[in-house]
Amino acid sequence: MFNANLAQDVWKDPGKNVSFIVLALNHQDLADEQEHIATFADMSQSIIRSMRIRNPESGLQVAIGFSNKAWDYLFPNAKKPKELETYQTLTGAEYSMPASDGDIFLHIRASEEAVVYEIVRQFMKLLSPVTTVIDETKGFRYLEGRAIIGFIDGTEAPAIEDAADYAIIGDEDPDFENGSYAFAQKWQHDMAFWEKLSVEHQEKAVGRHKFDDMELDDEDKLENAHNVASKLEIDGEEQKIIRMNVPFSDPALDYTGTYFIGYARHWQVTKQMLVQMLEKSDFLLTFSTLLSGQLFFIPSRDTLADIADGNFFD
Repeated sequence: MFNANLAQDVWKDPGKNVSFIVLALNHQDLADEQEHIATFADMSQSIIRSMRIRNPESGLQVAIGFSNKAWDYLFPNAKKPKELETYQTLTGAEYSMPASDGDIFLHIRASEEAVVYEIVRQFMKLLSPVTTVIDETKGFRYLEGRAIIGFIDGTEAPAIEDAADYAIIGDEDPDFENGSYAFAQKWQHDMAFWEKLSVEHQEKAVGRHKFDDMELDDEDKLENAHNVASKLEIDGEEQKIIRMNVPFSDPALDYTGTYFIGYARHWQVTKQMLVQMLEKSDFLLTFSTLLSGQLFFIPSRDTLADIADGNFFD
């Protein structure tokens, strides 16, 4: 049975100020990179504890992950989480969800941007010598916790008291219990297209009322409404993951989108959701460009301690 206290922050709130960072290992000197990663696995936890003491009201939450490619490179002789694989581009009849590069994933959120900044600054002092930044995306909490398209986000996600069951690996993979699978995907939206639609059309496309968030009757939704396309059932039972999506934007440059992050106990559940969204041509795909997609394993804090001690490098 998993112990949520040993997991990283994969099932708690999305935060008000958020930074998503994807790094590539330099692949130049394995021993040196292993040493830096071991040091980071150790000191990152001290940095987090220190910041929570310095600013206890910030609600700091952090998740650190590794891709399949990074795992194979850094820990070539170690066991691997059962469902960890290299994400490959998924393609449907009309749209695709591209795969992108990335070895290390950082998801940092807090109520104060200064706290996020300081965590990133200290983390990168440890990681910069052996990594290159692929992407850094700063997200924010939009008004009333809505998605950037104006609808309440997360209504159909598990309640916080139930969320850990859907996010954290249990005894089905005892070597990696209390870990999680994170799928990160960056969507850029054509906001001019969306804003030209009537509110009624937007509601049919999402499957909910925009003002009060009440769900529409099935017959009032589009066949490819988002909450139809993304709702996955297996043997009649709805499958859930933990979504912590946040908007990002440079509004003066007309560059706006959603950073989708889904944490799951089982990567295959997330993957089937993505496949279904493509099969049903989820309406959100009609005005969005997908910029990235990558799967990461989020180790438990015990596993991070083992990495810090060099146990995964033998």
